[in-house]
Amino acid sequence: MQTPDIAGKLVLAPMAGFTDSPYRRIARRHGAALVYTELVSAEGIVRENRKTQDLTRFTAEERPIAIQLFGKDPSVMAEAARRVEALGPDLIDINMGCCAPRVCSGGSGAGLLLDPAHAGAIAAAVAGAVRLPVSVKIRIGWDDSSRNYRELIPRIEDAGISLVAVHGRTRAQKYAGKADWEAIAEIASLSRLPVIGNGDILSYSDALERLGSSGCTAVMVGRAAIGNPWIFNGTRPSDSGLAGEVRTHLGLMSEFYGERGIVLMRKHLARYFHGFRNAARLRGELVRAMSFKEAIILVDRFENGEFDGPEE
Repeated sequence: MQTPDIAGKLVLAPMAGFTDSPYRRIARRHGAALVYTELVSAEGIVRENRKTQDLTRFTAEERPIAIQLFGKDPSVMAEAARRVEALGPDLIDINMGCCAPRVCSGGSGAGLLLDPAHAGAIAAAVAGAVRLPVSVKIRIGWDDSSRNYRELIPRIEDAGISLVAVHGRTRAQKYAGKADWEAIAEIASLSRLPVIGNGDILSYSDALERLGSSGCTAVMVGRAAIGNPWIFNGTRPSDSGLAGEVRTHLGLMSEFYGERGIVLMRKHLARYFHGFRNAARLRGELVRAMSFKEAIILVDRFENGEFDGPEE
């Protein structure tokens, strides 16, 4: 069992549709200690599906980086792990926490929480197939009647896993209610593995408070990092700094995806701009932008103060 290299205490969570290579680079520039790919289908890797393979692309700037796999067949997960290991990531992660019906209803993702023995078999198959450190991301249970993390964690440990990340909600909660940091702290105190805590980290100060109170090795920031990469270092950008970062993000998206990247960028643009009088109007115009040039013109107008005036 290897100890994975983590470059700090605040980690960017894997988020489908958001944590692509351009955003991972931005998060690392602002201090994210570790970044993850979006969840990647093990079946898609083994079948050499082009769209699935594209999700594993990364640059040296993103290191340390984990490629996150999901699946339910130990042999397929092991083969997919061998293939992605050849790409040279720093860590391979097994998703046992995704609550999306298309993933967990088939027995993958959080569906594995229903069968700790099978989850342990998958973890052992992946850890045994590669030389890289292997981590697992879990939730604390399927629902309130099956908060079985005390049974699951020893099986993960015995499988040869190097790190566990824990989202303090059940699958049934999805993203509602509050994350149970008492359960996360219990796992951190009982497990012999490094533990990353996840859930309800909304600010840099939240991250520091949870680090101090939970006993976790690191904390993971999810939705609050979208449109706010400054959360990883606790700074607050000026209007000029915000505009510059958005232009950088637009440039990375253009370089990585070509012109189609503007459509993928819209969900990020909608999250960067808030807290001023005409923010909704600016967001509305940005998400309708049909080209990178059009989006950059709008960002320039924001920087020049054109959206600070009265509502139109």
